Amino acid sequence: MHIANTWRIDAMNFYKTLDLIMRQDIGGRGLLPSLPASPLAETAAALSGAKRAVLLTGFPVRLADGSFIGETDGPSGTAAAAAALNGIGCHTAVVTDSASYPLLKEALRWMAPQTSLVLLPKNDTAAFIRNFLSDFRPTHFISLERPGKAADGHYHNMRGEIIDDMIADSSPFLSEAKKLGAVTISIGDGGNEMGMGAFYRQITANVPCGAEICACESADIALASGVSNWWGWGLAALLSVETGRFLLPSEEKETELLRRVVDAGGVDGCTRERTMTVDHLALDVHLSVLRAVTELTKRTMGETIPEPFLFITGTGHAGRRLSSPPLPPLLSYALPEPKQ
Repeated sequence: MHIANTWRIDAMNFYKTLDLIMRQDIGGRGLLPSLPASPLAETAAALSGAKRAVLLTGFPVRLADGSFIGETDGPSGTAAAAAALNGIGCHTAVVTDSASYPLLKEALRWMAPQTSLVLLPKNDTAAFIRNFLSDFRPTHFISLERPGKAADGHYHNMRGEIIDDMIADSSPFLSEAKKLGAVTISIGDGGNEMGMGAFYRQITANVPCGAEICACESADIALASGVSNWWGWGLAALLSVETGRFLLPSEEKETELLRRVVDAGGVDGCTRERTMTVDHLALDVHLSVLRAVTELTKRTMGETIPEPFLFITGTGHAGRRLSSPPLPPLLSYALPEPKQ
């Protein structure tokens, strides 16, 4: 891939480049290289008409003492997406369950204070979901890093372990949202997330335990990335270019966002530790992705960028020094531990 030293990138190159940034296979799970190009023109057009959006997130992680809490992948990306949707006048509500509620409370307070936060109960969730969606009447439903029910009727982590006891059953959201005519968008990075059934063939063929963990339901639009949080910025970038309003967060705001999520109890999904990392990747790695998305978006919108935007390369692990060569190549990392 080569990006010419021009001050503006046309829409089709924007979509292609954004997709490449999002779909760097840092975790080496094998899914991303097997997938077709993401339908970003369709996604951008659909999102630009959003009036009322429900966003669902929250992936629980079991700690050494047997308790569980939400991971850091999910809250930040959902908050960034909600903030971008608020920026185009869309009314938003984020739904999560008890494990991730404190994380989302702090994330939204910092990033998207206009967004309502809704607690999904552990019991009678099907009736709750139907009533909530009937009242809210969403035009769009977005799930980001939310477990999806597999063909065996259970929720699984990436190891294939059943995690039903840690999660409120949110599986009716996709079907109920579709019944109301909402556009459904699902985001994941491993194949066990809600809506990833759209990639069933690729997941079962290329992801360890893929046949056991693959979510069985499909969203209208399924988006995969190296880290699910990144598509929060990706959606903000699509909306920015589509509407002409710059809607991405600054690196400083994003850093504070992760700090608040961790302070609220969030843990890294791979290490199960309360650190400023997501999926065992240092904050600097995530900020390099945000920087690339930001500069690509500004360039596409016609803003002058003094230097060609950069990708970070290196191991990506916390505490390792990283370097920043220009494109190409894309990111290159040693593999982190699998998610819990």
